[in-house]
Amino acid sequence: MTTVALPPVPQKIGVFGNYFAQPGFNTLVLKEKIMSLSGDSFDIRMKETGQPIIKVQGKVIGSKKTASDSLTNQHLWTMGREYMHLHTTYALKDANGAIVLEVRSGLFTLLGAKATATVTNPNSGRTTVLKLKGNFLDTSGEIVDDSTGAVVAMIRRKLLNSGELLFGQQTYEVTVAPGVDMALISALCICLDEMKNEGCC
Repeated sequence: MTTVALPPVPQKIGVFGNYFAQPGFNTLVLKEKIMSLSGDSFDIRMKETGQPIIKVQGKVIGSKKTASDSLTNQHLWTMGREYMHLHTTYALKDANGAIVLEVRSGLFTLLGAKATATVTNPNSGRTTVLKLKGNFLDTSGEIVDDSTGAVVAMIRRKLLNSGELLFGQQTYEVTVAPGVDMALISALCICLDEMKNEGCC
């Protein structure tokens, strides 16, 4: 799978300061672990080095997932379904309980599924609206900054082998633009995966 380089974003986008993408080291591999005893979980590694950076644990019951740093075990975020919304919505809370990402499903179109994500930096209060473009149901998609049109990440779903098809596992490669928070983008991709499994993205 060919990796496409993305230009740096004009202004940093994100929340988790230790995870901003750098030039040359900005492609993530998200590997789903369906058979985990704790529910659907993910291992997230850097493609360029193979280094694990984030581990995501799912719950057997419900949609809640928690993420921590692979090396330090520091808690990063908790993700869960929000039910008091017209459209399917997932919220991401940081270690302090602040909502830093809200992902809402959109409508199906001939060009693919749509979803909108709102990033809120709890320190500055700055919000950024990101939109999914492309067909996440198929093999690829782009996440675009709605205010600038800049592509902040490109998602590619790897073709499944027979074992992955049998157990429903997914593997995604996500190239993140320098200056964009990789922990946040990986969480957004997992939200989209949950929505896809529910048939709404």
